[in-house]
Amino acid sequence: MTVSASPEAPPVLRRTALRHLAGVDRLAMVGAVLLALIVLAALLAPLIAPYPDDGGSATHPLDALLPPSGAHWFGTDQVGRDVLSRVLYGARTSLLIAVAVLVISGVVGVVLGVVAGYAGGWVRDVIMRVTDVFLAFPALLLSLALAVVLQPSVTTVIVSIAVTWWPWYTRLTASVAASVSTRGFVDAARCLGVPAPVIAIRHVLPNSLTPVLVQLSLDGGGVILTAAALSYLGLGAHEPTSEWGLMVQQGQSLFTTDWWVVTFPGLAILVTAFAFNVLGEGLRARLAR
Repeated sequence: MTVSASPEAPPVLRRTALRHLAGVDRLAMVGAVLLALIVLAALLAPLIAPYPDDGGSATHPLDALLPPSGAHWFGTDQVGRDVLSRVLYGARTSLLIAVAVLVISGVVGVVLGVVAGYAGGWVRDVIMRVTDVFLAFPALLLSLALAVVLQPSVTTVIVSIAVTWWPWYTRLTASVAASVSTRGFVDAARCLGVPAPVIAIRHVLPNSLTPVLVQLSLDGGGVILTAAALSYLGLGAHEPTSEWGLMVQQGQSLFTTDWWVVTFPGLAILVTAFAFNVLGEGLRARLAR
């Protein structure tokens, strides 16, 4: 006697899968896919770049300012370097800056925010007043001031932006941590004699991270744009480093005649910032449900 599979099983599985897919915000999916492709292209730049040597100081004067073609899909720049190769290598620099800034500012901001939110009292007052001092200055102007004082480099861009970015995470985390600290499970831990640092790390910190993670995904595009602005002004990356803002600055005078030199790195900045923003908005909409 043979037992046949239930005819209702496949429709049930299909309905479950459809409900699961419907729960995933399409905007978040688009942003995640775009960002994954950009990160993959950056990681594989030495392998997929048509002219790997063009990511650095290589020059080819005889091939200067060639328009897009089969040999050079994005054309060449003033010294004959392949623009596509430079855009791919530039992705590594721009993403490195974004990741470093978000990690540094996120860690500093979250730690200070959890301490301020959980401890309260004069500790919170001191931390929040210092935070207010940094927030009183426009972030871009403060980054410019720091970059002018320091030697122009990728490290300078990271430090200059991170110094102005952490206060936002401190303020956000402090408000969430203060709310978490009043919940029953935190009070129960106090009654059991659990040390305050353990409560802050095991209970307050994990329950305060969700809005911070959403804000980090939203801020990625802003960091990319700010880094590009600093390099464009000559305060960030410099030759022979490939960086999108620097490439835009170098090609700005050629826009009306050799448009490809500035257009493709500009599009790279636009698409990357768009991917971060769409991913962040999708995550925020999803978590708000």
